[in-house]
Amino acid sequence: MDWIQQLQSANWHQVTGCALEAYVLGCFATGYYLVRARTGKDLRMIGSGSLGARNAGRVLGKAGFAITLLGDFAKGALAVWIAREWTGDNRFALLALLAVVLGHLWPAQLRFHGGKGVATSLGALLIFDYHVALMFPVLFLPGFALMRKSLLPAMFAFACFPMIAWFLDRGNFTVAMLTILTVMILIAHRKNLTDEFAVLAARRTAATKPEQPKL
Repeated sequence: MDWIQQLQSANWHQVTGCALEAYVLGCFATGYYLVRARTGKDLRMIGSGSLGARNAGRVLGKAGFAITLLGDFAKGALAVWIAREWTGDNRFALLALLAVVLGHLWPAQLRFHGGKGVATSLGALLIFDYHVALMFPVLFLPGFALMRKSLLPAMFAFACFPMIAWFLDRGNFTVAMLTILTVMILIAHRKNLTDEFAVLAARRTAATKPEQPKL
């Protein structure tokens, strides 16, 4: 496969440098450090335990949500930009994309307890290939308008990224890396997805259950 041959021919010093740079950036959990600085509390012990913008917003309100969202988005974008500027090679930019999301999801200094990776992924993807990234709102918004919930439409949009890259003829390596990204995001949301499907199943059961005759 051509993408395996590309990996074999890569400069492994640059591979290591890009991966470490991006992972370290990803480990900077904006929400965690913001809440620590403002309140002294550990965001991992609050609400859902996630270090993402929504949980930070529970503690710090709209400002905390916005700052965390922008910070997580920016670190994803910065990691890919640095890798591309340093190497001029999209393979390394893709590697940085995966590594920065990996650092966000599983930061070593926080005992691998991080966020869910959506904002960081979108920031990284916007710099890597804005054509693919801009498909997220196109796929997300109709589902959100219909369901009035964000989880399933967002996960559907992520699941479509590899197919979009394939349709845009971005190459097998890009498709493979975006498939890995999708799997990482779905794993990070596995509990949320399980809960969401359980709620939907309960609603469907309640809707189809025949009414008991009144005595």
